[in-house]
Amino acid sequence: MTNHHTTRRTLVLAGLAGLAAAPMLPGLVTAAAATEGDVLSRDAVLRDPDAPAVGNPKGDITIVEYFDYQCPYCKTVHAELKQVMRDDPKVRVVYKDWPIFGGPSGYAARLALASRRQNKYLEVHEALLGVKEKLSEESVRTTLAGVGVDVEQALAELQTNRTAIEAALTRHHTQATAFGFSGTPAFIIGYFRVPGALDAATFKRAIKDARAAAAKGAK
Repeated sequence: MTNHHTTRRTLVLAGLAGLAAAPMLPGLVTAAAATEGDVLSRDAVLRDPDAPAVGNPKGDITIVEYFDYQCPYCKTVHAELKQVMRDDPKVRVVYKDWPIFGGPSGYAARLALASRRQNKYLEVHEALLGVKEKLSEESVRTTLAGVGVDVEQALAELQTNRTAIEAALTRHHTQATAFGFSGTPAFIIGYFRVPGALDAATFKRAIKDARAAAAKGAK
């Protein structure tokens, strides 16, 4: 678990309007500077309509999580992040599948995104993060069925929407690598990039710092 001092060192102050100028690390660019289709634009990172979001849609802080369903730290941090959302009604969280743990992770990510067409993404997300053993294609399908997903329909939706789903996963990968993340989980928290698993208290410190940075930038 990342401690407070380590986190303070790894929190990189990077305003959404100025992150592109951060030394040695590309980042978010403003809409004015972005070209059409720029995956590092503010909207592409924070407001991608193909990335599921929870919490307050008008929240003053957005947390973007890059995760893998087979990542044990992602499973641990999920409960911490849910606690943060319960405690802070002004937080919005965006889930970005970044399947880096092999084939079953990619299969799970694709079917989870396909399940959005049945309005089942959040149930699938919770269920897949709750699986203790390593995933297989069969266990992914079983997990989806267990939360009421019509698996055959989800597979059909995956085929129908494959281009959009693959494009979304490619954007997630491009963003995560551009921000210098080397593994999951990894987060954008307001004006900060934060790699690694955090507990609720550390999330709250990062959110407090991000709010302070945003307020300072607005002056």
